[in-house]
Amino acid sequence: MSGCPVRCKFCATGNMKRYRNLTADEIVAQVEFAISHAGGADPTKAKEFKINYTRMGEPFLNIEAVKEAIRIITEKYPNTHHYVSTIGIKGCDFSFIKDNITLQISLHSFDDEKRNWLIPYKNKMTIQELGQIRTKSNLKTTINLTLVDTSDFDAEKLKEWFDKEHFFVKLSPINPNNISEKNHLGNGVVEGVNLV
Repeated sequence: MSGCPVRCKFCATGNMKRYRNLTADEIVAQVEFAISHAGGADPTKAKEFKINYTRMGEPFLNIEAVKEAIRIITEKYPNTHHYVSTIGIKGCDFSFIKDNITLQISLHSFDDEKRNWLIPYKNKMTIQELGQIRTKSNLKTTINLTLVDTSDFDAEKLKEWFDKEHFFVKLSPINPNNISEKNHLGNGVVEGVNLV
């Protein structure tokens, strides 16, 4: 997407007042642009070529274009591993998440009320529903947690709702921006380190 209607309380994409879905060709063009500016790197010679569908819109609100882009990119670069991120839009079909396509769930808190505040999009799955997702990916589904404070993490709920055979936990820092600052989120629990 260009922009995003989800409006997460810590995401700089909220600066964009409008949003629109990209076409599959536009998504592929972004990948080709990055490759052309990568100093001669050749994805066909890499052990793994990784593409993240995240941080600029909710992929499942434009999933047909995303799936077509994945098909085109994989045809050209067969060793590509696609990581498709989602807040968990209700009614989504996750059956295409298999082989070299991996799902990442933007959870951010184990408290539904806090999660609903952080991710104010109404038509999303509950935390318990997200724990029922099963894919046929080569890798486990990633639970992404951008923890605002320590109360957002709950080891008991993690054990109860997210089977370790199917899920992997990733902790992410808040990347400070004017949206996160406006919502008084600070730097979160995980310290971000930018390498120069």
